Amino acid sequence: MRILFITSTRVGDAILSTGLLDHLIAKHPQARITIACGPAAAPLFEAVPNLDGIIVLDKMVFSLHWVMLWAKCAGTVWDILVDLRSSPMPFFLAARTRHRMVRGRERVHRVEQLAAVLGLAETPPSPRLWTTPEHEAEAARLIPEGAPTLAVGPTANWRAKTWRAEYFDELIRRLTASNGILPGGRVAVFGRDDERPMAHRLIEAVPAGQRIDLVGRVDLLAAYACLRRCALYVGNDSGLMHLAAASGVLTLGLFGPSPDAHYAPWGRLTRVVRTSVSYDEIFPANFDHRASDTLMDSLSVDAAEEAAGDLWKQAAEAAQ
Repeated sequence: MRILFITSTRVGDAILSTGLLDHLIAKHPQARITIACGPAAAPLFEAVPNLDGIIVLDKMVFSLHWVMLWAKCAGTVWDILVDLRSSPMPFFLAARTRHRMVRGRERVHRVEQLAAVLGLAETPPSPRLWTTPEHEAEAARLIPEGAPTLAVGPTANWRAKTWRAEYFDELIRRLTASNGILPGGRVAVFGRDDERPMAHRLIEAVPAGQRIDLVGRVDLLAAYACLRRCALYVGNDSGLMHLAAASGVLTLGLFGPSPDAHYAPWGRLTRVVRTSVSYDEIFPANFDHRASDTLMDSLSVDAAEEAAGDLWKQAAEAAQ
């Protein structure tokens, strides 16, 4: 049995689609899996069980990347074809069963929107990823047993969504203080290598004895394994935030000029804290994300600390 799973270019959306992939694997454990996705998301799928291959879709002019995908896949009769990109592939590839994303339902959470593709909107499967023993060993080396670790994601794909470094610094100090929820905790800073300039100020602000600098130093699956060893994650709306939520770590997402109703971290022990300025006010029709400075300043450190404390309390009560 062969399954072709066509998913997102963006890391965050690809992570949110993995619940569907997990559902298919559980339902068809002997099936061979082929993943088609963008280059940024491809490393997420390297340890998928029964993986036949990953087809990387580099965007081409005139949508020629779809022609390339057709050329690679046309020689196979797929038992199940799942297209989460609303592409033309279900119309041009031989498949016994086809499931295709239909645009719309953008007002529900993205996980629910994706789940509807397989008729699972009432019980949407939660995102999950797969790692290798090598990823787990690397994570154990980078975050060994010891003091609890606060994971921080200070970057995002555009500046307007990023909380200022000095706010993160103050929140870290409060959460790891002797009277905080993670007294004496270590601080792991996550991000891509090209985001190091964005994260540099915060990295330098964390005392060396507490700091675990992982910016640009781990791949996505090793980062996922590292997050599973942390006690709490706080970060901007980003693919890293969704990676954290999928890992099962307590996840607090910081939102401003993006819709948390659609992209909040998914999971029972997750929470969102928003700017005091509403999304509709903060995101006008003529917004230019390339030129805008941060639009997160109306999210106070006090509000973020309170939300982190509430999430911590919720987790403690759930564990009883």
